[in-house]
Amino acid sequence: MGRLRGVPQIPEKIHELTVGQLAARSGAAVSALHFYESKGLISSRRTTGNQRRYSRDALRRVAFVRAAQRVGIPLATIRDALSELPEERTPTREDWTRLSEAWRSELDERIQQLNRLRDHLTDCISCGCLSLDTCVLSNPDDVFGDRLTGSRLLMERSGSRRGNGRGDPERQETAHECR
Repeated sequence: MGRLRGVPQIPEKIHELTVGQLAARSGAAVSALHFYESKGLISSRRTTGNQRRYSRDALRRVAFVRAAQRVGIPLATIRDALSELPEERTPTREDWTRLSEAWRSELDERIQQLNRLRDHLTDCISCGCLSLDTCVLSNPDDVFGDRLTGSRLLMERSGSRRGNGRGDPERQETAHECR
């Protein structure tokens, strides 16, 4: 196995890592490791001096957590997945494959949502009021869009207000006509 430049190597005879060693090897900050532990993503034992010791498989678990976070998987979902892994051995490629395949449909759905956002973003930004018939950003489940747009619905519900012109039917007609 080749040595990675700048990454401290830990002898194989050492079966537990300090928090500093785990941080150096995983690339995660010590505070992130403490956070992961508080959320149940990794675990440690305490020495008689109350120092944390992590088993070597924590390296793969941290790598898995960080990779899952990068693609937007929530920590609660990551924790549930990690709870399915064996505690007594380092997870295998098959273990990781099984877990990552379970997220494929969720990631595909997110990709579709992001594609829709990208495709409609220009229309919504150029409009300014975010009340286009096709606006999937401001109100994708709009049930009033066929009848009214923008602030007209608010004026209709609030009734006539004398003195400020807001109740004027002519003003209602011209409010947010960007459809």
